[in-house]
Amino acid sequence: MASLLTIAARRAPARLGRVASIVSSQIRHRSTTPLDPSIGLTDDQKELQSLARAFADKEFAPKMQEWDENQHFPVDVLRRGAELGFGGLYTREDVGGSGLGRLDTSVVFEALATGDVSTTAYITLHNMCSWMIDQFGNEEQRQRYLPQITSMERLASYCLTEPGAGSDAAGLSTTAVKKGSHYVLNGSKAFISGGGASDVYLIIARTGGPGPKGVSCFIVEKGFKGLSFGKKETKLGWNSQPTTAVIMEDCEVPVENLLGAEGQGFSIAMKGLNGSRINIASCSLGAAQASIEAAIEHTKVRKQFGQALADFQNVQFKLADMSTSLLSSRLMVRQAATMLDQNHPNTAIFSAMAKVHATDECFKICDDSLQLHGGYGYLKDYKINVYFRDSRVHRILGGANEVMRLVTSRALLSE
Repeated sequence: MASLLTIAARRAPARLGRVASIVSSQIRHRSTTPLDPSIGLTDDQKELQSLARAFADKEFAPKMQEWDENQHFPVDVLRRGAELGFGGLYTREDVGGSGLGRLDTSVVFEALATGDVSTTAYITLHNMCSWMIDQFGNEEQRQRYLPQITSMERLASYCLTEPGAGSDAAGLSTTAVKKGSHYVLNGSKAFISGGGASDVYLIIARTGGPGPKGVSCFIVEKGFKGLSFGKKETKLGWNSQPTTAVIMEDCEVPVENLLGAEGQGFSIAMKGLNGSRINIASCSLGAAQASIEAAIEHTKVRKQFGQALADFQNVQFKLADMSTSLLSSRLMVRQAATMLDQNHPNTAIFSAMAKVHATDECFKICDDSLQLHGGYGYLKDYKINVYFRDSRVHRILGGANEVMRLVTSRALLSE
């Protein structure tokens, strides 16, 4: 962890350092309130949190609505974040990563998401790809790809979902046939974040028979023969990152770009998703935190019937319930992240439960905040609608919440 703090101290602009100091002071000021996200953290984790929140306040928040409206992918800002270590948070340091644990990373993603959920969500997916190469790649692959990925000079995307294989990930139909010095890939991937803009794609394809044991993972570069992209999708949220289909038509991938061994791809994909579920739940925490902060600010200023909305007991109870839901979600997410750090055998189950609870409850918090804003919440002049729209998809991706409930119930009934 000292690595990222050292990098931050050396590279952070003076203004960002001042903002981080102010944010740290604000967090300490909130330390007696239910909204304080730093409770239970170590001093180093609190510093990471302050750094990430300062970056979010300075670089993300002022542009969030503009990026959403114009569907702008802020690559320049992503790379400024990578200078502080955000491009490879839990990738090893010898290839430019920050070497953090998953709890530390969750704290960072939550803080970043207060400024822009959509952009932070892309960073989480990029980090997952970086970790997958770091964890399962050979040394040549690590050295060839990761220095440019952790710096975000090259962006990375994860490609599992297909038009006919969403929740049934093991039913994917994209094929990879070995022919001499190459694998030839055919098929398509759907809803790929960063599609067309990213430079490196981790593509899960079938090299063997049906089921999970016949699946492998490949590092595919933009520009490889036979790789193309579909139209840019128009979405309800997540508009600061492009989403397209990734299409392989006799796409030639060198054999040395097989990640891990043949047949290991489904295991690699699932291990990546265990962490990704914690990451995306952390983004929901950030959306909920910012939404409650906005609701408190609005209800203190907005007056009806001669008094501030915050003076009405109904509003007070609603804010209390929102804060309680946020705290319970945060505790579950951080417990799951700690279990992942400890390589606990039940991490997948607890990650699933944390993802369900946090993404459901935090979306409801965003909805409740919009309700407290009244008609103003429905206007695009107010940022609450962006948090509302961006956090909705978290209940679908990374494993739909219905499937996460299936994972949990199977564990319960197997006893």
